[in-house]
Amino acid sequence: MTALALELKLKVADLGYATYQSDLSLQDGVTSFLGIRYAAPLTGNLRWRAPQLPSHVSGIQNATQAPLQCFQSGALTGTAGTALINRFRTNSNFSQVSSGPDPALDATSTEDCLFLNVHTPTFATEHSRLPVIVYLHGGGYDAGNISLYPTQDFVTLSRLGVVAVSVQYRLGAFGFLAGEEVKEGGNLNVGLLDQNFALQWVQKHISVFGGDPNAVTIWGQSAGAGAVLQHVVAHGGNTQPPLFRAALANSPYLPFQYAYNDPITETLFDDVASFARCDQAPNRLDCLRSVDPSILTNADTAIGSASFMGTYTFVPVVDGSFIVERPSITLNGHRRNGRDSLLVTTNSAEGASFFVFPDILVANNFTLTQYITQLFPRLSEQQVRTAVSSYSKLASSSVSDQATKVMGEAIFTCPAYWMAAAFGKTGWKAEFAIPPGLHAEDLSYDFFTFAIPPTFTNAAFLDAWRQSFISIAISLDPNIHSQPSLLPIWADWVHEHTEMMFNKTEDDVPVVNTAHTGSDVLDRCAFWDSVAGVTAQ
Repeated sequence: MTALALELKLKVADLGYATYQSDLSLQDGVTSFLGIRYAAPLTGNLRWRAPQLPSHVSGIQNATQAPLQCFQSGALTGTAGTALINRFRTNSNFSQVSSGPDPALDATSTEDCLFLNVHTPTFATEHSRLPVIVYLHGGGYDAGNISLYPTQDFVTLSRLGVVAVSVQYRLGAFGFLAGEEVKEGGNLNVGLLDQNFALQWVQKHISVFGGDPNAVTIWGQSAGAGAVLQHVVAHGGNTQPPLFRAALANSPYLPFQYAYNDPITETLFDDVASFARCDQAPNRLDCLRSVDPSILTNADTAIGSASFMGTYTFVPVVDGSFIVERPSITLNGHRRNGRDSLLVTTNSAEGASFFVFPDILVANNFTLTQYITQLFPRLSEQQVRTAVSSYSKLASSSVSDQATKVMGEAIFTCPAYWMAAAFGKTGWKAEFAIPPGLHAEDLSYDFFTFAIPPTFTNAAFLDAWRQSFISIAISLDPNIHSQPSLLPIWADWVHEHTEMMFNKTEDDVPVVNTAHTGSDVLDRCAFWDSVAGVTAQ
C-alpha cells in the first residue's frame, strides 16, 4: 500500500477531550471509529445520575475495537415476563427466584459502557457537512449493544452520502429504576438521558467526522424506536436547542409508562432493594449504589421474569422533567421534536411468538377476557368487555391469534399511528408484511450485513425498503433522494390514511403498493387512545 493510500485510510478525530484515530474499514470507502467515549464512567456513587462530560485523555486513542456492552439480563432480547398472573392486578408480592450464573463473570459486559461508534465516508472531512443517522438499538430497554447492528451499512446504502452513529445506553434497572428515592437522590430515566447526552455529543462533535449537526435523523427499532418516540415527545415536544430534524421508527414500543412515583413504580424499587438486601438500609439508594453490579443484573432478571408474560419491567417513566407527560398526550397535541419528517413502520404480526406465548395460553385455557385483564392491570371491567368485544370480531376464533393482535396493536401498531398523526403532512407510514411478519424480522432488511439474513432476497424489494429510510435522512422525503423501481410515490399518512405495503406473493414476486389503513384498525386504536390514561401510555 502506498504512503498516500495509508494516509487516506488513517483518520484522526480531535474531540478536544480526547483524540481518536482509526484505519478500520469494515466496508469499502467507509472508516469506522469504534468505542468512542461520550460520557464519563457512571459507576458507584454516580449510578442513577445523569451522564457527565468525559475527562480529558492525553495521547492518541485507537478506535478500532468494539466497546463492551452495558450490563443486561439477557442477550439481545432481555428478560420478558413469564408469569401467568399479573401481580399488579392481584397485589401479590414478588417472589425471588434463581437467576442463573453471575453476570459479573461475563467478560463482554461492563457498567462503564457509555460509548458510541461513528462510521464515515473515508473521503469525508470536517467541511463535508453530510447528513447524520443516529441509531438507537432495541432490546426491550433491557438488552442489546451497538456491535449487533452494522450501522456502517447505512453509509454504504447512501452511496457514501451520510455519517452513521450508533449509541449504547444504560439498560434495565441500571437505566430505568424509578421511584421517589431515585428522584430525590439521583435522576430518573437515565437510559434516555444517556441517549440525549449522545445526541448533544453529536451536535458538538459530528462535524469532525464530516457530519452536519443540523441534519441529524434518529432511527431505532422496537425499544430503539420507542426511544425515538420518547425523544420526539421529550420536554413536551420542545427540546431546545433541537437535537435532530427527522425520525425513523420501526415498530415503536410504547409499554406502560407510569409516573415515577406510581405505586407500581415504587413497588419495583422496593423489589430491587429487597433483592439486594438494602431494604433496611437508612438510605436505600446509597445502599444500591454500593452493591456489585451483578446483584442488580440478577434482580433485573428475577423481577422481570415475575412480570406478566411478554412484558418488560424496567422501562421509561413520566418523570415530570424530561418526559413531562404521558407520550400519547404530547402526540395528540401534535407537539413534537424532529418536526421536519417521520417515517414509521410496523410489522404485520407484531405480537406473535416473542410477546404472546400461544402454547402457554392454550395449555392454561386462557380466554381473551383473562388475557386482556392480566395484560392491562388497571382496565375496568367495562373497558375489558369493550376490548374483548372488539377483538372477538376478528376473523380468527383462536384466543392466541386475538391475543397477538391485542399485544401487537396496543403496544406497537397504535403508537405508530399516533406518531404518524402527530407529524401530519410530514409523516409517512409503512407496513412490513413479508411472511410471517414477526416483530424484529425487518432488521434483516434494514441492514445488508445483519447476522440473520433476510428470507426474501429480491434485490428490487430490498432496495425499495432500504432507500425509503435513507431518503428521509438525506432529503426529509421518501420520494426525493432516490426512486427505486418498485416504489410508488409515497403519500403522507394523513392523506386518506395512506400507507406503503411491503409484501410478496406466494411465488416470491415482490409487492410494494399503497393501501388505506383499515377503519377497523383505526377504531381499535381509537379505543386504546381513549384508555391511554389507564394503560399509562
